[in-house]
Amino acid sequence: MNDIVLEARGIVKRYGHVTAVAGADFDLRAGEILAVIGDNGAGKSSLIKVLSGDVVPDAGEVLLDGKQVHFKSPHDAQLAGIETVYQDLAMAPALDIATNLFLGRELRRKGPLGSVLRMLDVKEMRAQSRKQMDALGITTLQSITQPVDSLSGGQRQTVAVARAAAFGRRVVIMDEPTAALGVRESKGVLDLIRRIRDTGIPVVLISHDMPAVFEVADRIHIHRLGRRATVVRPGDHEMNEVVGIMTGALPPPAMVAEAS
Repeated sequence: MNDIVLEARGIVKRYGHVTAVAGADFDLRAGEILAVIGDNGAGKSSLIKVLSGDVVPDAGEVLLDGKQVHFKSPHDAQLAGIETVYQDLAMAPALDIATNLFLGRELRRKGPLGSVLRMLDVKEMRAQSRKQMDALGITTLQSITQPVDSLSGGQRQTVAVARAAAFGRRVVIMDEPTAALGVRESKGVLDLIRRIRDTGIPVVLISHDMPAVFEVADRIHIHRLGRRATVVRPGDHEMNEVVGIMTGALPPPAMVAEAS
């Protein structure tokens, strides 16, 4: 049975004379956390930008649920059910949590108040935000009405992840979600990533945090020199082996097909 949700074949992306992605392949399977790792300049960020609609490839194809898609913007990917949490989180710090969850997708009040006067349905957005937080087991936020600039780094990351989970019907992509967090807050974010996976939404985790990768990933996509070198399971390799494959110190082993 083919359980691939998001796939890329032969992706090429050039920036002038520099080829960032050189015929890269990618596959994300249902019900998994797929970590994507690579040394600086390996091209993994450009590949992820193609998958999230931020960059249009020069060659190759992207398939969602087996059907070819052509994303020309992040909005196109969002409409297809792919949500991305970037390192800058893309939030409005002065606004409250509920407003940030619906940022760019605000709910209008019913009838003329919404259609003519363009009034927001603040009550419904707060109710849905609380429901989303409860569904993900998020208990570290005091109130949905808190302004985001009053939150810690881990809490802000939690809000960004919850927003992605709320609208990411098919895939959630996370770019270095633990990069600026301490040990305790990182653990909370990793637990949240697991809960999203457990709801049935596969997660792509781009990270340099190897302990975090080995803690939560079902498979590890190793990107090197602009293409996929191999895919391994954390349980089959030591961390230093994976780093060696990523840097070229060790040859890549045969690629595994499915999550364990």
